[in-house]
Amino acid sequence: MKENTIEQFDKAIKICRDIYVKKLKDYGASWRIMRPSSITDQIFIKATRIRTLETTGNAMVDEGILPEFIAIVNYGIIGLIQLNLGFSDKKDLSVEKAVEEYDKEMDKTRTLMIAKNHDYNEAWRLMRVTSYTDMILTKLQRTKEIEKNDGHTEISEGIDANYMDMVNYAIFAIIKLTAE
Repeated sequence: MKENTIEQFDKAIKICRDIYVKKLKDYGASWRIMRPSSITDQIFIKATRIRTLETTGNAMVDEGILPEFIAIVNYGIIGLIQLNLGFSDKKDLSVEKAVEEYDKEMDKTRTLMIAKNHDYNEAWRLMRVTSYTDMILTKLQRTKEIEKNDGHTEISEGIDANYMDMVNYAIFAIIKLTAE
């Protein structure tokens, strides 16, 4: 795999992590009360907005596509944290612990990207950003079906794998949208 991909991926992760940390300082880990299905819906809202902006080119709110992909990354990692820790009735993680959990889940997600990127021979580079949006929306539909089945699957990967894939597609979009 090209070293460039890892460097670009890490740069995109840093952008997302920096925003995650700043929001933690503003709000604390208030997201701890969210059930995973609510996180799935939050990612759905972000991905739907991206698709609307890509399709219509019109925005009534002065925020572009890039912040929405960053939000998908961060909510995807929050979803993984919630799957592992379970949701809470209150904000029960310190900023430091919430960052530690973020880094742990992002490291697993990054490792998955490296493996898949090797096997797919950097195919993501030939994809359009709009395709990442559609793949994220597809992964969301799959996740909602798994959630309807109380997390059970017959043959498919679980919610965690879908969250990781959504994060990775969003990071690829961030790479393309911030390419110099």
